[in-house]
Amino acid sequence: MTREFKLPDIGEGISEVELLQWYVREGESVREDQNLAEIETDKAVADLPSPYAGVVSRLHFQPGEHVPVGATLVSFAESGQEAGEAAQSRAEESVPEQPSGLEPPATAAVADAMEPAAPAPPATRRQGPPLATPATRRRARELGIDLAAVQGSGPGGRVTDEDLERYTHDGQPAGTAAKTPRAEAETAPAQPALPERPPQTPPGAHERTPLPDFTRWGAIERLPLTATRRLIGRKMAQSIYTAPHAAALDEADITELEALRQRAQDRFEGGHPHLTLLPFAMKSTVAALKRFPHLNASLDDDTQELILKRYYHLGIAMATDRGLIVPVIRDVDRKSIVELAAELADKVQRTRAGKISLEELQGGTFTLTNAGALGGAAFIPIVNYPEVAILGLGRAQPKPVVREGQIVVRTMLPLSMSFDHRVADGADVVRFLTLVMRLLQDPSQLLLDA
Repeated sequence: MTREFKLPDIGEGISEVELLQWYVREGESVREDQNLAEIETDKAVADLPSPYAGVVSRLHFQPGEHVPVGATLVSFAESGQEAGEAAQSRAEESVPEQPSGLEPPATAAVADAMEPAAPAPPATRRQGPPLATPATRRRARELGIDLAAVQGSGPGGRVTDEDLERYTHDGQPAGTAAKTPRAEAETAPAQPALPERPPQTPPGAHERTPLPDFTRWGAIERLPLTATRRLIGRKMAQSIYTAPHAAALDEADITELEALRQRAQDRFEGGHPHLTLLPFAMKSTVAALKRFPHLNASLDDDTQELILKRYYHLGIAMATDRGLIVPVIRDVDRKSIVELAAELADKVQRTRAGKISLEELQGGTFTLTNAGALGGAAFIPIVNYPEVAILGLGRAQPKPVVREGQIVVRTMLPLSMSFDHRVADGADVVRFLTLVMRLLQDPSQLLLDA
């Protein structure tokens, strides 16, 4: 008896994964919960455990291929004999059938040519809700398009933005030979001609300019985007075209905080994590979010309601070899500076090793991004949608400033905050940023408020 393991629905709008490598081979016995493969989702690299114990009779995909949700990944046989029979059957199917001696190959080819082609089976409509990312679903709502009426050209029949644009412009789904409403209209009795509706451009969409032929000027190389890089692109485009961005920039004098940080680090014994400025910035941010709760929220476009979150889970943007990943530190308001430093160190290590779990990348309410760790100064980040604001930290460095009429050297930290202008006004964000700066500039007040 053969059992099939199908790729489960991971949630969070993930419709496919990329298969990086198999840990098992066909004919190999595996135990329940043994890791079968390494996969990359839109958000993380993870190991996929086996739900069954048995013998692998067939691996249905090759490393590097994209596997849609619901597709069969592995077939299991309960015994080695069944697995061997399945492998032998596939080997026989792969051998082309030889023509018999009664009919030469050429005659068979002529007979095949004269035989009328069998009609193609009618395309079947996909059962269940159509596959599409949240951004594509939003675009469909804006255009008044029923996703079930659009034939998806993406992996597993997923509907893409290109499918919506093509459907909007000429009413014809992409990538299918099935009869469309337009094709049915062409075969129906002639009707009085109606004026053609001009193409509509989706709200906020930009027209794509065709790329030139770069080979005219030299050699090129094409590298496919990873699943993580594709998600970053989609998320950034969704954010910038959904939320009208505005930004506020300032500098915090962290001279006293830096001295406190260095004294605390010197007192730590072996085994304690390296204490950076980031845990202090996290505690300052949470203290300010409690004063300005509409910045710890999400906007529901459908109901025109602001969803205030009464918890404080901060996303921390981290640069990795695969792109920008944002693990979430939960309940920052309930953890000490030292606890946050230890958790940050652990998540940085596992994120860069590709071992962070999907659960640890979900549920953020506000994001911090630290370009200063890479040597960057001032910059303007993009809001991590569906959040409504993001705080960027630059490189802290000594600078000459004026204090009480005197030029002195102080350690200054550049801060930049981007926000969704539908939710907050500039005055609110300036007040929020001023409070964060005041707490960073006065460590004693920070410890009291945090």
